[in-house]
Amino acid sequence: MRTYPPEPFRIKVVEPVKMTSQAEREEEIVRAGYNTFLIQSEQVYIDLLTDSGTTAMSDAQWGAMMMGDEAYAGSKNFYQLERAVQEVYGFKYVVPTHQGRGAENILSRIMIRPGDYVPGNMYFTTTRYHQEANGGKFVDVVIDEAHDSEYIHPFKGNIDLKKLEKLVDEVGAAKIPYICLATTVNLAGGQPVSMQNMREVKEFAVKHGLKIFQDATRCMENAYFIKKREAGYANKTIKEIVREMMSYADGCTMSGKKDCLVNIGGFLALNDHDLYVKACELVVVFEGMPSYGGMAGRDMAAMAQGIYEAIDYPYLEHRVEQVRYLGDRLAAAGVPIVLPVGGHAVYLDAKRFLPHLAQDTFPAQTLAAHLYVESGVRSMERGIISAGRDEEGKHRYPKLELVRLTIPRRVYTYAHMDVVADAVIALYAKRDTIRGLRFTYEAPSLRFFTARFELI
Repeated sequence: MRTYPPEPFRIKVVEPVKMTSQAEREEEIVRAGYNTFLIQSEQVYIDLLTDSGTTAMSDAQWGAMMMGDEAYAGSKNFYQLERAVQEVYGFKYVVPTHQGRGAENILSRIMIRPGDYVPGNMYFTTTRYHQEANGGKFVDVVIDEAHDSEYIHPFKGNIDLKKLEKLVDEVGAAKIPYICLATTVNLAGGQPVSMQNMREVKEFAVKHGLKIFQDATRCMENAYFIKKREAGYANKTIKEIVREMMSYADGCTMSGKKDCLVNIGGFLALNDHDLYVKACELVVVFEGMPSYGGMAGRDMAAMAQGIYEAIDYPYLEHRVEQVRYLGDRLAAAGVPIVLPVGGHAVYLDAKRFLPHLAQDTFPAQTLAAHLYVESGVRSMERGIISAGRDEEGKHRYPKLELVRLTIPRRVYTYAHMDVVADAVIALYAKRDTIRGLRFTYEAPSLRFFTARFELI
C-alpha cells in the first residue's frame, strides 16, 4: 500500500470557508456565464482554479515582508532577490517583473522578429500570445507521447530532437530566435523534462547557434521528478539538480507565484549582458525600475525567502505527493485522468469523461462548470477554449481536452483532497446527464479568462 508524506508544517493562521448550497451554486454559475474564472471566490469551497499566487506563505516570508525597503530605486530587497536567483538558479542577471507574463513580454520583444519561429515543448497560453504578438509562430516540438493522456512515460515533457531538426532544416536557424523549454509542461499535465533531454537539446542548440530559454515556473517540481525518476540523481540535492537544469539554458522566465512561493511577482534571468541591458530598457517602459520591476520591496523580500524554501526537500516531497494522492484516488475509481500524475495538478481527461460531447461543445469547460455546481470545487478548463483560434479565426483543436485540478502550495490537507475526489467520482457516475455549452461572449485573445457561455 502506497504511503504519502504528512504535512511538513504547522498551521498558524486559518481562513474560514463555507460550503454553499447547490441552489446557490447553480445561480452563481449562471451569473458567471459557466466560466469558473468569473465565479466569486467567496462562493468557492475548495479553490483549485490555479496554483498561481495562491500559495500560503511561511512565517519567515511574512517576517521578511515586514522588512520591506520601499525605495523607488536600489531597494535592498532587490539585491536579496538577485542573490537568491544567482545562488539557486545560477544566472548572472535578474530583471524583476510583476509576474511571469511580464517576463514573457520582455523576452519576446527583445528576441523575436516578424517571421520567426519559436519551437517549444507544447504551448502555454500567455507565452504563445507574447510570441505571436511580436510576429513569431509557435511550433510544438514536444514528444508525441505528451499528447496521449493514457500513455505512461516518466518524462512526457521532453523535446523531440527530430522535430527540432526538421524545423531547422525547413526554416533555417536564423529564423529561430530561441528554443522555449518549459520545465514542467503545464498543458501536458504538469509533465517533467529529463536532464538527459535538456543536455541533448543544449548540444543541439550549440551546434546550430541557437539560444535556450526555460519557462522555469515549476522547475522545482521538475527537479523533484528528476531526483525520483532519472538514474544518477537520487543522491543529488534539489539545488544541485536545479543548477544543472539551468546550466543548459541561456536564461529563464519565472512566475514567482508558483515555485517561488509568493502571491505576486516574477523575473527574467539572463546570462548575456547585452540582452540584460535591452531587458532593463524595456522593464522601465512596461513594469518599473530595473530594481523593482512592478514589485514592492516587501514582495521581493518574500520571494527571495521563498526561493530558498522551495528547494527544501520535505516541502517539495509533500507538495508533489499530495497531488499524487488525489490522482491515485481518482485513477483507482476509474476516472480518466492524465497519466502519470504531474507535479502541480491532476488533469481530468474531459474527452473520455464526457465522450458524448463533441469538442466544439467544450467538454472541459462544461465539466469544470458542473464540478463546481456538484461540489463547490473550482477548477480550470485546459482544452479547446484555452487553445483559442488560429490565424484564420478557426478553433484550434488540441488533442488534449482537460480539466485542471490545481493544488495550491501549503494550503489544503489530504482531507480536502478526499472531498475533491469524492465529488469528481460522484459526477463521473452521472456523466451521461451532462450537456455541452456554447459561447455568449468570446474575447479576441486569451478568451478563456473572460468568455461567457450558456447550456446547449
